[in-house]
Amino acid sequence: MTMLSSEELEADPEGMSFADRAYLAIRDKLIMLDIRPSEAIVESELAAELQFGRTPVREALKRLEADRLVVSYPRRGTFATGVDVADLRHISQIRVNLEPVASRTAAEAANPGTREQLSRLADDTDALDVAGIDRNELMRWDLKVHRAIYRAAGNPHLEDVLVRYDNLATRIFCLFLDRLPTVAKHVGEHTDLLRAIAAGDGDAAAAIALDHVVGFEESVRAIV
Repeated sequence: MTMLSSEELEADPEGMSFADRAYLAIRDKLIMLDIRPSEAIVESELAAELQFGRTPVREALKRLEADRLVVSYPRRGTFATGVDVADLRHISQIRVNLEPVASRTAAEAANPGTREQLSRLADDTDALDVAGIDRNELMRWDLKVHRAIYRAAGNPHLEDVLVRYDNLATRIFCLFLDRLPTVAKHVGEHTDLLRAIAAGDGDAAAAIALDHVVGFEESVRAIV
């Protein structure tokens, strides 16, 4: 399986502005901890690394501050936000309520084309050689699946909220990735979820989504 870039997690990267592309690239680096928590972010260095101008990078950082992925201080600069495991409870409180809603809505409202796409994604997930794949790539796959479900729900406001909190949850997960024995199981759970949505089974989809989020929190809390 090839590495998934942040652009591949979005619906239409070809039509994006430089600021949008910079936002996705920097967001991916923050989520996957290529930019470590609390690390200083130097606009000029980041622009050179990503081969964007300073203006798109500056605009991207403003959006990422609203996403709680970076924080700016007067006269000190911009930093990646720290990761506080205490935030996990607050993030999970939102996700346990909204993830089942998105999964149920997708199961009930998705059109035939979307159901076919989700069914193929389920097959691809089931076929993953989870033992032979780098854990960071597994987390990128996890992001890909969640975004597909949020999009299938057809509610852009719900999608925006869930993408933001899934990003924050994934960042916490990545911090402990080497110590978590359940990463493959966590990603594999998506197969049944995607198939329930594709089959239009809203009750099953909501139940699986809830178990998935609760299991994520419990797996992290078990090691901290």
